[in-house]
Amino acid sequence: MDIPLDLLVNGIVSGLLLGGFYAAVTVGVSISFGMVDIVNIAHPAFIILGSYIVYILGVEFGIDPILAGIAMLPVFYALGAAIYQIYYVSFEKRGRESLRGLAFFFGLLFITEVSLVLVFGVDYRMVPAAYVGPTIRLGFVDLPLRLLVPCVVALTAIGLLHLFLSRSFIGRAILAVSQDEFALRLMGASPVATKRVAFAISLATAALAGACLIIIQPVEPSTGRDYIGRVFAICVMGGMGSFGGMVIAAMLLGIVESLTATFYGPSWAPAVAFTFLLLTLAVRPAGLFGR
Repeated sequence: MDIPLDLLVNGIVSGLLLGGFYAAVTVGVSISFGMVDIVNIAHPAFIILGSYIVYILGVEFGIDPILAGIAMLPVFYALGAAIYQIYYVSFEKRGRESLRGLAFFFGLLFITEVSLVLVFGVDYRMVPAAYVGPTIRLGFVDLPLRLLVPCVVALTAIGLLHLFLSRSFIGRAILAVSQDEFALRLMGASPVATKRVAFAISLATAALAGACLIIIQPVEPSTGRDYIGRVFAICVMGGMGSFGGMVIAAMLLGIVESLTATFYGPSWAPAVAFTFLLLTLAVRPAGLFGR
C-alpha cells in the first residue's frame, strides 16, 4: 500500500502534539505514583474537575483557558495537601495504604465524577478561546493550535517542574523520599511533609492538564475514565519517576494513536496503542528509562 507522504508526516506531527498533552496528563501520576508510591487513580477525575472550573472561568468571566489553569494551581495544590493529610492519617500512618488506600482514591474518583454530573449534567462542554479553531500551515504540514498550544504549555510546565525537583532542596527530598526515608531524616527533612508537598504538586498539575484537555476536546464528567489506564501505562513505560522517559513514552503513544487513526480509523487507535504499550513493557519491564 502506498502511503501518501503528507498524511504520514501530518500523522506524526499530530501524534507528537498529542503526546505533549498526554505528558501533561501523566506528570501528576509520575510524581504521586512514580516518586512517592501513592496510587492516585482519581487523578484523571481531578483533571476533569480542572476542565470544568476552566470552563466556568472562561464562559462567565472570559478568562483565557491557560491563564485560568495557571490561576487554579494554588487552589489544587491546597486541595492536594488536604487530601494527602487525610490519606496519611487514615491509611499510611497505620500501614494500611495498599488496598484500603486504593479504595480511598477510587471513592474520590466516584465522588468527584458524581458531583460533576449533579452540577453540570452529562452534556459535553467546550471552552471559547481564540486558538481553538485556527491551524498554522507550513507547506503540507498542519499545526492545529488547539493541539500546539497545550503541547507547548505542557512541555514548558514539565521542564520548569523538572528544574524545581532537580535544583531545590525540597525537590531533591521528593526524589529521595521513596528510596530511603531514614537518610531523608538525616538530611533534616520530614518524609511526611515531603510526601505532602509532592502529592500537592501532583494534584496541582491536574489544573493545567484540565485546561489543556478542554482546549483539545469537549469534556463531560466521565471523560477522565478514558485516561486512567493510559496515564499509568505511560508512567510505567517511561520509567517510574522519570520525566524524560514519561515525555518520550507519551510522544510514542501519541504517534501510534495518530497514525492508527489516520490510516485505519479512530476506533482502532486505543487497541493498537495499548498493544504497543504492552509489547514495550514486555521487552523492557522497567520502562524506557527505568533501572
